[in-house]
Amino acid sequence: MSSVRQDPPGPAAGVAGRDPRRWLGLAVLAAMQFMLTLDITVVTVALPRIQHDLHFSHPGLAWVINGYVLMAGGFLLLGGRLSDLFGRRRLFLAGVIIFGVASAACGAAVSSSMLVASRFVQGTGEALAGPAALGMIPVLFPDSRERMKALGVWGGIAALGGTFGTVISGALTGLASWRWIFYINIPVVVFALVMVPRVLPESRMTRAGRRIDVPGAVTATGGLVAVVDGLLQAASHPWGSWQVLLPLLGGAGMLAVMAVWEARCPDPMIPLRFFANRTRVTSNVLSLALFAAFLGYVFLLTLYMQQVLGYSPLRTGLLYLPFGIAIGAGLGLGSAVMPRLGVKALLAIGFLGSAAGLLVASYIHVDSSYPGAVLPGLIMFGVFSGICYPGLINGALHQVTGQDSGLGSGVQTAMQQIGSALGLATLVTLAVRYAGHQIRQGVLPATAQTHGYALAFRVGAALLAVAGVLVLMLLEHVTAKPRTALAEVPADQAR
Repeated sequence: MSSVRQDPPGPAAGVAGRDPRRWLGLAVLAAMQFMLTLDITVVTVALPRIQHDLHFSHPGLAWVINGYVLMAGGFLLLGGRLSDLFGRRRLFLAGVIIFGVASAACGAAVSSSMLVASRFVQGTGEALAGPAALGMIPVLFPDSRERMKALGVWGGIAALGGTFGTVISGALTGLASWRWIFYINIPVVVFALVMVPRVLPESRMTRAGRRIDVPGAVTATGGLVAVVDGLLQAASHPWGSWQVLLPLLGGAGMLAVMAVWEARCPDPMIPLRFFANRTRVTSNVLSLALFAAFLGYVFLLTLYMQQVLGYSPLRTGLLYLPFGIAIGAGLGLGSAVMPRLGVKALLAIGFLGSAAGLLVASYIHVDSSYPGAVLPGLIMFGVFSGICYPGLINGALHQVTGQDSGLGSGVQTAMQQIGSALGLATLVTLAVRYAGHQIRQGVLPATAQTHGYALAFRVGAALLAVAGVLVLMLLEHVTAKPRTALAEVPADQAR
């Protein structure tokens, strides 16, 4: 049997179970989450300089991004469940330390292999820290309305991190050195290590014997790693090649074995009841779609601005500032109206508007101007995708009990990482192969590249439009209700 345990919060505890330092605690967690998500895209603009300085091959250069995404996406479920068992604050601090040490190693890398290995370790730190941090939010905010706002802020911070990664990468690469895109993590890591023990209580699931479901952990983690690897391999190999099919099919097989085992295991790592909630499952699938379109758009637009329009890394980074501002505006709007409109209406507006934004972004040409062709799509997609994030996070953690908050956050964050990998594997591959086909037919390279990027944006728009329809068909009407995350399942019935 199991129950939810929250260690005494000490002097920070307030009346009615509310911690007066909860918003400060959220700020600390959000600052660290900003850095964790920033490190997915922060290398994008700096890749040409990294390739030159460390003598990367073209296939090897992709692993500067893929290594991080692979480890983060593959180990998130395990990290989330470990945080439930052994303490969310403890796992968060362990992940932050690993992430900080790996960031320093990335910045000091003297060879391509050292940088890629350090990025793998960085991703492992993210897999431990990310779910643990998100899992602490339902504990900090037992009130439903406050929790909705807090989760909305969290979702927006994740999106802003991915966006400003490009801005920061361009600025630091242009003004200093690409090594500083990793060194800037260290002050935030030190800040988190100092502040977290002061403002955040420990919380964990208490289990007799505290055993880990080893078969479930191995099959879930191995399956996710293999699936993410297969998606990433598709960026450089045909979908029918063994390099893609072997990890995809192997990963799917391991996840199927995991599902059978978890249904029979008396003490599972991933209780199948977690997936019985339709809103929760739908929200996680929607997160996968949004992050696939989001990262594919940012990655391809960066290539378009640098390779077709000829912008410098610094200029490219600065031109993403309106995108970040638009996401922040959408986040604020979504967080404000969600308690009244509910998650379903908010996500329908957000996804359909995001689809329209990508469609607008697809009207680019080889000689387009930034104000006339790039900026409208940036602003429109930024606002409506920002509107989506509060609803996605709240839907993904809908009726998640305190005992499963680490698992719930692990599933949500895993969907974000897998969606990012899917966006790189499909949209980027589609754009590159379409451009190659046109070049072989005699089209000028810059024109062919632009046509490929535009096609990928339209496919992303279609994906988001389909997701918007799924919202209307499948999602329940979820609003803030007077209930707490820690009391939804009696402790004597929890497992």
